[in-house]
Amino acid sequence: MQKKICFFNTTKVWGGGEKWHFDVSKYLTEKGYDIFVVCRKNSELHKKLQNAGIRHYPLNIGNLSYLNPLKIVYLKKIFEKEGVRTIIMNLSSDVKLAAHAAKRAGVKRIIYRRGSAIPLKNTFYNRYIFKNWVTEILANSEATKKTINQNNPNLFPENKITVIYNGINLDAFADCEKQTGNKKIILGNVGRLEKQKGHSKLIDIAKILYDNGLEFELRIVGTGSLQEELSTQIKKYELEDYVILEGFREDVNNFIKGIDIFLLISLWEGFGYVLAEAMACYKPVIAFDISSNPELVEDDKTGYIIPMNDLTLFAKKIQILAENKDLRIMFGYNGRKRTERYFNIKKSFERISRPLLLKYVSKIHRYVVNREE
Repeated sequence: MQKKICFFNTTKVWGGGEKWHFDVSKYLTEKGYDIFVVCRKNSELHKKLQNAGIRHYPLNIGNLSYLNPLKIVYLKKIFEKEGVRTIIMNLSSDVKLAAHAAKRAGVKRIIYRRGSAIPLKNTFYNRYIFKNWVTEILANSEATKKTINQNNPNLFPENKITVIYNGINLDAFADCEKQTGNKKIILGNVGRLEKQKGHSKLIDIAKILYDNGLEFELRIVGTGSLQEELSTQIKKYELEDYVILEGFREDVNNFIKGIDIFLLISLWEGFGYVLAEAMACYKPVIAFDISSNPELVEDDKTGYIIPMNDLTLFAKKIQILAENKDLRIMFGYNGRKRTERYFNIKKSFERISRPLLLKYVSKIHRYVVNREE
């Protein structure tokens, strides 16, 4: 009998981790795997699971839910009832609660999928969790992998950490136009309007471009707590005709198709989904030299990697691409080839659907089997 997989992700917002959980659970469901998802009620992930007809349990938890014995027992009963063999969790708060319940329910494979390139804290509780409950870690980039044991080299065995890049659905970008053909250059960015995403620096860069006389339009997709602050900054620089906050959009693919250059100014990333998506759409990309960005962007071939906080150089590289259409096209083609080679979701799914449920962790599985024996 096929053993069941539980995907566990109770975040409120929609981001790369939630997209990964949705894409993988949807694919495995379509392939006939016995899976279900635990998600936050009324979250974006919850809505998408409902629309896709994927079986799920809505559950709201907080940072201290791991101290609630009733929730631990509730989850333990679900895992036992469902016959779960593998659980894949996304948030640190999920791990504290779900890994405990999974361990008590006898779940064999307790997997933490780490998606943020932020060092894990070397706390007593983390040391206990990663020694006694978590059996495997999936990291979405080499940069993320390095941060897991950064504060404690013995926190988790390195040979049980596997790097799996997020996959991109290349079919969604099959009809991309290579360039927009607009007279003015169209710059684009997608990301939550939060401190991590660095939008204030992006508007500073737009001011440099304006002062340099570049004809451009910067379109920013996303919502968040900094929307009013960013709007004020745009007005202060008198860039209302140059910088547009578009808010939330479902059709990110269509948005990327309508730009010329994609910009990412995040302060950190686990895996820059939008960078890979932009390259899949033949767009040159520019990003800071942080976290996993150099793993995605090949400097001076698919775009540019800029030293952190060098806004002048960032603006200069935008201007170079804006004034050289042939270079934009060449970088765009190189980026598309790179995503086909490294970030093709079909190849990832082929590996996922092989025996032992998740082929891409088969290397780790040998260690788990040995330990069980």
